[in-house]
Amino acid sequence: MIATPKLMTLTDAAADRIRAIMEKSDEPLAGLRIGIENSGCAGVAYTMEYAKKAPEGDDVVEDKGVTLFIDPKAVMFLLGTKMDYKVDKMTSGFVFDNPNQVSACGCGESVELQPVSTDRLNSFMGGE
Repeated sequence: MIATPKLMTLTDAAADRIRAIMEKSDEPLAGLRIGIENSGCAGVAYTMEYAKKAPEGDDVVEDKGVTLFIDPKAVMFLLGTKMDYKVDKMTSGFVFDNPNQVSACGCGESVELQPVSTDRLNSFMGGE
């Protein structure tokens, strides 16, 4: 049996930050929902929202003790993405290292994504 890579992965910093935020919630949370929406000059922006329960139809990714729910409309655009949390002198926030990203706008508010190619999809799934 071939192990399939995860749809998305988290760095330790991203997992730590998500857990810290979720622990401060007034009510129990099931995980973090990730998606994309039309936005900005480059085309789309990543969306993140905390979920009280698993959204029906979402892909579920467990990584480093964090549950991610992936919007089905975003799967082919997020395949292979690594989510990080960075802290710089002037900013902090989640950063997506996405192999499907073609470009980004200059202000950093939106990105252009392409669906994963058939070759990359086959490679990802352990095929030829």
